[in-house]
Amino acid sequence: GALAPPPADHALPALADLGFVPNAAPIAHPGMTGAGALLERFGQRLARYDHDRDYPALDATSRLSIHLRFGTLSVRRLVAMLQARIVDGTGGPGAPVWLSELIWREFYMMILARHPRVVTQSFKAAFDAVAWDDGLAADALFDAWCAGRTGYPLVDAAMLQLERTGFMHNRLRMVTASFLTKDLGIDWRRGERWFALKLNDYELASNNGGWQWAASTGCDAQPWFRIFNPVTQSKRFDPDGAFIRQYLPQLAGLSGAAIHAPWLAKPEVLQKAGVVLGKDYPVPVVDHEAAREKTLARFKAIRDL
Repeated sequence: GALAPPPADHALPALADLGFVPNAAPIAHPGMTGAGALLERFGQRLARYDHDRDYPALDATSRLSIHLRFGTLSVRRLVAMLQARIVDGTGGPGAPVWLSELIWREFYMMILARHPRVVTQSFKAAFDAVAWDDGLAADALFDAWCAGRTGYPLVDAAMLQLERTGFMHNRLRMVTASFLTKDLGIDWRRGERWFALKLNDYELASNNGGWQWAASTGCDAQPWFRIFNPVTQSKRFDPDGAFIRQYLPQLAGLSGAAIHAPWLAKPEVLQKAGVVLGKDYPVPVVDHEAAREKTLARFKAIRDL
């Protein structure tokens, strides 16, 4: 027989009942129509993707990860489009680079499917023995990282982008993950869980793969002795400080040179910019060079086992 109609008082749950916050950043370009519009817009910038993708102040990435995550865009459609533009030459040097990024995504899905233990363990089993820092001091550092209060402007701006928009630029995902694991010495799983909580495009395979890549525990990860310098990354990929200023307006008065490492700026430069370290902006929670040596020792202990 026919299904009985729902009771008259039956109502859909309100967004608040589902845990959505009214003032949260809305999802831009939703649905298949939104995905198509984003793809068309990105297609005009595709040829420069190989260069521009690393600069978070530029609108140079596709922003399609959320659509791939929720199935409002097919990865097969993207691959077919890229292959056609590689053949006819209209994709420029950017097309094969973006294709390689899509392949990374599929690679991590394959890793998760074949090695489900990566959800809780290192792909390279030996690195489960890494002695990550824990305890009250590590918890305080983790909280500072989550809140964008590490004293390293590029790291903090990235974490604030994540908090406020539910998105983080891919270069910055690498920088912040490297900072948590190799500057603060905190287990990659803690950072992975934070990203899972905050990212609108969160997808287990890519998130896990990216974190294990940065922490050097994953399959085909960066070597454990490669440690991003957050100041060098800032100078290279946000040279004028445009991205930093967007999320840390209290540093807007600093020049491009000073904004990457305010604690190294001369007192008169800070004074002129109206910046009081420790009040308007934190002093660094860790010294990068000291942290680097500690991380090298942390991993060398595993290598020497």
